[in-house]
Amino acid sequence: MPKVNVITQGCSSNLRESELMVGLLDNSGFDVVSDENQSDIDVVNICTVKGDHTALREVRRLKKLNPNKKLIVAGCITESIVPKIKQIDESISFVNTHNFGRISAVVENSLNGTVLELLDKKYEQKVNLPSVRKNPIVGIVPILNGCNYFCTFCSTKLVKGKLFSYPMDAIRQDVKEHLKSGCKEIWITSNDTGAYMVEQAGKQKIVELLNQILSVPIDFKLRLGMMNPGNTLTILDDLIRIYKNPKMFKFLHIPIQSGNDEILKSMNRKYTAEDFIKVVEAFRSEIPEITISTDIIVGFPSETEEQFEDSVKILKQAKPDVLNISRYAAREGTVAAKMKQISTNTLKQRSRIMTSLYRQIAYENNKKWMGWHGKILIDEKGKNDSWIGRNYCYKPVVVKGDFRLGDEIDVEIADFTSFDLRGESDFKL
Repeated sequence: MPKVNVITQGCSSNLRESELMVGLLDNSGFDVVSDENQSDIDVVNICTVKGDHTALREVRRLKKLNPNKKLIVAGCITESIVPKIKQIDESISFVNTHNFGRISAVVENSLNGTVLELLDKKYEQKVNLPSVRKNPIVGIVPILNGCNYFCTFCSTKLVKGKLFSYPMDAIRQDVKEHLKSGCKEIWITSNDTGAYMVEQAGKQKIVELLNQILSVPIDFKLRLGMMNPGNTLTILDDLIRIYKNPKMFKFLHIPIQSGNDEILKSMNRKYTAEDFIKVVEAFRSEIPEITISTDIIVGFPSETEEQFEDSVKILKQAKPDVLNISRYAAREGTVAAKMKQISTNTLKQRSRIMTSLYRQIAYENNKKWMGWHGKILIDEKGKNDSWIGRNYCYKPVVVKGDFRLGDEIDVEIADFTSFDLRGESDFKL
């Protein structure tokens, strides 16, 4: 059978859809390989959340590497990127995030010279499907598709459409199948986990879902994906109680995007900077050591120096352990793309200021873990014969030794950087 290589860009949801596509291709008899130099056809699962440029660069790279090889573009495909990709090569087929279940047919047709464009929106659940996990001990479980926000800077709504939550029993069954096949970590993922079931039940049911998942009588760790502050605040007390469950990683991803309320309003974010701080402080009051992850956009259209300073101030106040900094980039079809844009030099300057400050904060946060002794779960192969494990707060701990994925080991933190902890261990638990 022809050899297929699947390349993934972007978030954990994209990674999961690649795993599902590999599973479907494998079931159809295709030989899925990890080396693009050995494949007869490549599938690139693109991410356009931060614009089209990264996806276009990857398409150009693949076509330059092998101009005659068949190529399929999958994933979060915007309307704007399709003609740009066709300019690179008109023989490229498309299968978007709503149609990835038909990947085998698209591959077969492409190999036979038929170009397909499956770009319509469908609302189908993406759980309990054949898959091949990239990491054998990490099960990624999507709980919904789409978004109930319509941020002026973001193309997610344009690409994924309206909110569509998956049935609770189907999600729990998907979790059980991952655990039965050897997973030690479950990642609950979506564009906004806090919005689960809002469109169906009229209220959030993420807490009920988490209770259902945590009740599975198997030992594992659960990582909850990103929640917008507006959806977090309304269930704050119940959510904190859930986080105290020993199976929960003490890791909260809550994006602020800006520390200025006027900019947040222009972004159509539907919460204030004070709401964000209230969530962070509530969690830290009950779980002081919790890892806080957030996202900030610098240089949103019309952002003044004073408004940028508000973002700097909120970063100093919240002191996040993880910060994803994005320089604003206009996405075609969004409201913000029509606003007056800020100069590239200003974007770079603000990004440098934010990055420098974050590294100082992260360094001081990680310093507090010096001398900590406890368990970590090895879930990643590191560089230079090292391994990366996660402690109960999902802090990355780099260790060296004769370990394997899934090992639970006892470590003591002997060093640290702004980005990780460095552990020493003599034995497995």
